[in-house]
Amino acid sequence: MKQIPLGSTGLSVSEFCLGTMTWGNQTPEADAHRQIDLARDHGVSFLDTAEMYPTNPVRAETAGRTEEIIGSWLAARGGRDQVVIATKVTGKGSDAIAGGAPEIGPARLRAAVEASLARLGTDVIDIYQLHWPNRSSYHFRQNWTYAPPAATERAGIRANMLEVLTEAGRLVEEGKIRHFALSNETAWGMANWIALAEANGLPRPASLQNEYSLLARQFDTDLAELCALEDVPLLAYSPLAAGLLTGKYAGDVVPDGSRRAIREDLGGRITPRVFEAVAGYLGLARDHGLDPVQMALAWCRTRPFSVIPIIGATSVEQLQRELPAASLTLKPEVLKAIDAMHKVIPMPY
Repeated sequence: MKQIPLGSTGLSVSEFCLGTMTWGNQTPEADAHRQIDLARDHGVSFLDTAEMYPTNPVRAETAGRTEEIIGSWLAARGGRDQVVIATKVTGKGSDAIAGGAPEIGPARLRAAVEASLARLGTDVIDIYQLHWPNRSSYHFRQNWTYAPPAATERAGIRANMLEVLTEAGRLVEEGKIRHFALSNETAWGMANWIALAEANGLPRPASLQNEYSLLARQFDTDLAELCALEDVPLLAYSPLAAGLLTGKYAGDVVPDGSRRAIREDLGGRITPRVFEAVAGYLGLARDHGLDPVQMALAWCRTRPFSVIPIIGATSVEQLQRELPAASLTLKPEVLKAIDAMHKVIPMPY
């Protein structure tokens, strides 16, 4: 698997990142270790996790378990310098943190970093991300009811950003994190984080982790322009649309043990139009002799801006199906057909 630059960080990472969010709930520790071993054998050098993981479901009593599983793998296998680890502080309001996660400020940021370092069993976190912004956001299907903050809130929002960046700068100086990054951010948010960092000599956002797939392409316009011009790569989560693009839910079925068996609406992704879109992409892959999973993942790497798909699996068998996408080159006629499909059903959820 190719190793590529991670924006302007100076780090090189694999062109696919291994996601970990099911480890500790749907995926037992031993299976998670086998997934890392398999991914490493294929050249994957980039792992993404979060303090609130595992998910499906998210529970305060299991938060941090996924980081512990990565830590136990590192303790058993060694080679910390051969992998880049990204993790996240839980955003405001989540019940993944006992009592509800507080607003992210300097003290919360530092406490979360220290706890993640202990669980991971490492001295430094390579990429440290805010899981979502303190202010309201249009991610997680909140776009349908989104109300942006009022202009009167602007000064307070920017003041909080500067406080967080200042603390991130201290954590970098102390060697506890290498780079600061964001997740589930907007174009306005990214522009302001970058401007504040540059004006004050503080850590510039290294990457942006937002949802992106054949079915979720909100990133394609303003954020794409901003990230391309500012050299901020997209870490694309749910590139298989929470399993929809694998075909396992086609016909509106709910397989036993699947993510949908735990959360039937797949976090708001099940809509009256989604299965029409899924059928279209499954048929397109079939017509061109492609595995739909590998087509969907390979497509992410064709975009005119830097995209690193985060591939996740509940089992080694699922990961084995995903990894060959790294060596798949989609033909022009396939890309043209994908563009046409997107125009017919541009936003199914």
